Amino acid sequence: METQLSFGARLALAFKVLFDGAFAGRMNQAALGTLPAPALPAAEKKPAPAEDARAHLPAALSVLAMLQREGRFVDFLEEDITSFPDADVGAAARVVHEGCRKVLRQYLKATPVMTQSEGDKVTVAAGFDASRIRLTGNVVGRAPFTGTLKHRGWEAKDVTLPAPPKGMDTNVLAPAEVEL
Repeated sequence: METQLSFGARLALAFKVLFDGAFAGRMNQAALGTLPAPALPAAEKKPAPAEDARAHLPAALSVLAMLQREGRFVDFLEEDITSFPDADVGAAARVVHEGCRKVLRQYLKATPVMTQSEGDKVTVAAGFDASRIRLTGNVVGRAPFTGTLKHRGWEAKDVTLPAPPKGMDTNVLAPAEVEL
């Protein structure tokens, strides 16, 4: 049975994966089919209500609104850039990058999951945390695995998100602007 999630629920889930490493690991294991099946009675296997996913929605939308306010992130993603010259896309990307980086650095400290340089040979020990390390390529056999580090990964440290102002509609990522 396939379950469809609303855009808001998917966005909230994406931010939960982004900011909760353990949850991201479980999601990765589930996607790879390596997550052990829970030992729950049949009566308890009901899908969680949509409200559970929506509990994180205000915080997720708040982060998205900050990225929009400082870096015009949503504007950039919603723009069809296929017809623009690469130089124009690059110039726009610099503005988006600068603003979004400002938000990232102001509200959370992101540190690499692995300290080695990308391209280095690394060994992944048995019992590794799948929320911290994702194996790609020809994955066969059992750990320890030796491979090339393609991405060091990121983990969030010291997350300090401000509470949205009282009465603010958190679904509004950016208000419409009308010049008079």
